[in-house]
Parts: sequence; structure tokens; C-alpha cells
Amino acid sequence: MIRALALVTVAISLLSVSACAKKPRERVAEPAGQWLSLFNGKDLDDWDVKIAGFDAGVNYADTFRVRNGLLTVSYDGYDRFQGRFGSLFSKTRLSHYWLRAEYRFVGKLTAGAPSWAYENSGIQLHSQAPQTMRRAQQFPVSVEFDIVGDRLLGHHPTGDVCENGTRLKIGGVPLADKCSKVSDVKIAGDQWVTILAEIDGGRRVRQIVNGELVVEYTDVTLDDQDPDARKLIAVTGDKALTSGYISIQSNGHPIEFRRIDVLPIG
Repeated sequence: MIRALALVTVAISLLSVSACAKKPRERVAEPAGQWLSLFNGKDLDDWDVKIAGFDAGVNYADTFRVRNGLLTVSYDGYDRFQGRFGSLFSKTRLSHYWLRAEYRFVGKLTAGAPSWAYENSGIQLHSQAPQTMRRAQQFPVSVEFDIVGDRLLGHHPTGDVCENGTRLKIGGVPLADKCSKVSDVKIAGDQWVTILAEIDGGRRVRQIVNGELVVEYTDVTLDDQDPDARKLIAVTGDKALTSGYISIQSNGHPIEFRRIDVLPIG
């Protein structure tokens, strides 16, 4: 009897483990087509800078630069970070397209940067124009493809979506938190990572990491409870967010990009 009970217990445990096992994520292939490079590997002439505390166009301490053919976000000119969050903006407004980027984290977190910024950055989609941002504004109104390196302790997956003055739905339900927290994809920060995003205006966006679909969301709008978004609504008279600029965050941890491409849809 004891042996039988033991066998039943083991069987139940195995079933429980099987039920809790990670389900395989949907694989998404990179679409074929004529991809257009936003980064020429030589300079940032096709990009605009906005760093908190400075006017648009001021690249404080050469934060964004090209080094050895890589677009880099660097802080060797900073004594302390002091809340100087910034973004590098493409000059082309986009609506329906695929995005492809390859990145890796390097170096150490800058002194004075918040602890959450360790191996943390993001590519912001449907960003407002840098010239429309307040001088002290830290992040543009946008939806963010969150990119995060793994740590020794804690749960730090990459590929979630975050709202910056915006609202969206996942599975038809409004996102309750600032970030989606659905990803379980962990990647060490010193590895090159390929990300894709399929952007269908504000109707639907899919975010993909190394070929795995992480999150899909719909109904992207401006958040009328956010003061910066309200200014944009006052200009357009509409909360719908169907287009904008691509922008790269500077949060305090150095990061490199070797490719940033777009493939127009339609």
C-alpha cells in the first residue's frame, strides 16, 4: 500500500510539473523584402537627439555616437547620470512597417543612474517628435519595446511593452500596469540579440525576440490622463495613435546597436 501511494504521489508530481512546463512560444520568421537601413554605420545625420534638461538637438556629453561602425549609447562623459534620460529619434515618421534591430549591452551602469536601469533600454514606437517635448521631459509619449539584460538574481525578462503616455490592450483587455510583464525570455546582456516588431498603425503591434513572439497588443491610443499626451490630443483633436517616430532610449547603461532597419508594409 505504501509503495502504491508513493507511486501515485510521484505520478501526480510529474503531471503537475508537466502542466506547469513552459509552453513553446509562437515562432515568427523575419519577412522577406527590401529592408531600409536607418543607421548607415558612419554617423547620426539621419537622427535627432533629445535629452532631459536640454533642448532638442543637444547631444549632451556625446551620449549618442558612432564608434567602430556601431551606434552606441555611452556615458563616459558623465560624472553622474542625474536623471538625464534621453532618446535618439529617427527623422522619418512611420505608421505601417516592420522594425528589425540588433543590440547588446556593454560596460557598467553609470553612477547615479537608478538601479532598475541596469542593462535596461528600449526602442520606442510611435514616438512624438523630439521638438514637441518639454525641456525636462524624460521620455517621449510612445509605446516602448522594452529590452533588458538578464541578472544573476531576480526575474528580468526582455521584450515586454511599456506605456509612455499611451494606452493599449492585450487580448482585448486594457493594460493595467505600466509594462505588460508577460515575457519569460531571458538573455545575457553581452549577447547580440535580434528583435522584430510588426507595427500595423495603432491597430496591432507584435514584439518578437530572437524569433519568438513575446507580446501582441492592439488599440494604441494617447492617454488623456497624461499631461504630455493631452497636449498632443489638443493639437490633433484625436486620441488615436497610428504613427510616429522610432526612438532609442538612454537610461544609464551603455548599449550598442549594429543594425536598425525598417520594412514598409503595403
